[in-house]
Amino acid sequence: MNSAKRHAIFQCLQASNPHPTTELEYSTPFELLLAVVLSAQATDVSVNHATRQLYAIANTPQAILDLGETQLRNYIQRIGLYKTKAKHIIQTCVLLLTKHGGIVPQTREELEALPGVGRKTANVVLNTAFGQPTIAVDTHIFRVSNRTGIAPGKTVLEVERQLEKHVPREFKV
Repeated sequence: MNSAKRHAIFQCLQASNPHPTTELEYSTPFELLLAVVLSAQATDVSVNHATRQLYAIANTPQAILDLGETQLRNYIQRIGLYKTKAKHIIQTCVLLLTKHGGIVPQTREELEALPGVGRKTANVVLNTAFGQPTIAVDTHIFRVSNRTGIAPGKTVLEVERQLEKHVPREFKV
């Protein structure tokens, strides 16, 4: 696909959704990080339902640790893989407090070092919380990129790199 066709596609997308963002509800980078971790193989609706209740009583790394893994599970039990996610969230909170002063790091490498955080999650947090021009490639982006020819690739990472290369600068936010 040539650059003019890509540009036209992104113009249409921008006209349809001029300010794309996540549907996850959050007010701090920490809340966003937890919401994205919880969103793996879950709907944003189910995550928002759980986090509304959770964040009302615990929305910092220390507050989550004080809550404990068992109580955390009670808040997220309707989300798939909740036991593993609760374990990862507790481990992440420990690392945030011990290695990062309770602050969500702003580099992909530091984010990916947190339990339950992969490249896609790191990219969402970097882009949405910190305004870095990253592209989070999920199954849907992967399929659309390949089917349209905008950024073909055999792996998620290949598609991400192709998108980074071929998305016109003005559309990177």
